[in-house]
Amino acid sequence: MRRARAHRPAPSFARVPVAGTARPPHRHWRQPAAIAALLLVLLLQLLLADRARLAADARWRPLVATLCGALHCSVPAWREPAAFTLLHRDVRPHPTRPGVLQVSATFRNDARWPQPWPALLLTLADVDGRNAGARAFLPREYLDAAPPTPLLARGQSATVAMDILEPAPRIVAFTFDFR
Repeated sequence: MRRARAHRPAPSFARVPVAGTARPPHRHWRQPAAIAALLLVLLLQLLLADRARLAADARWRPLVATLCGALHCSVPAWREPAAFTLLHRDVRPHPTRPGVLQVSATFRNDARWPQPWPALLLTLADVDGRNAGARAFLPREYLDAAPPTPLLARGQSATVAMDILEPAPRIVAFTFDFR
């Protein structure tokens, strides 16, 4: 004698709909909304992960700064050495110390944003136009201390005054550059 198998209903996805039975309406908006939300989160993560490179571009910096302001993340300081303008410069022999030069300069940050204090590259040349010496001075060297603030504000000027050893006799020309 065979035993009759108990009838088990098929899973919901395999059932054949019976005519006349009402099915709940599908909510077709949930899946596209979830995909859009996930894409937005992915875009946000990409912006945050690449914020240093994007913040170095003047077109993206306002968006990155706004985003980081809202999310309490840091934006690297703006670096544009070409935006420093040299307002005054002078190199002359020290009046009382032979072989020493007095260097002075005033520069201004003309960038659109505050930026770190620059390294100051001083190049000296002799009467024949040959470079006699060049050196990049860090802010703590040309200010004789750490800068009063880590960033030089937009439009802010700074004055530098320092004494350096003359690298060769008959120095007649000099140039300043910012790094």
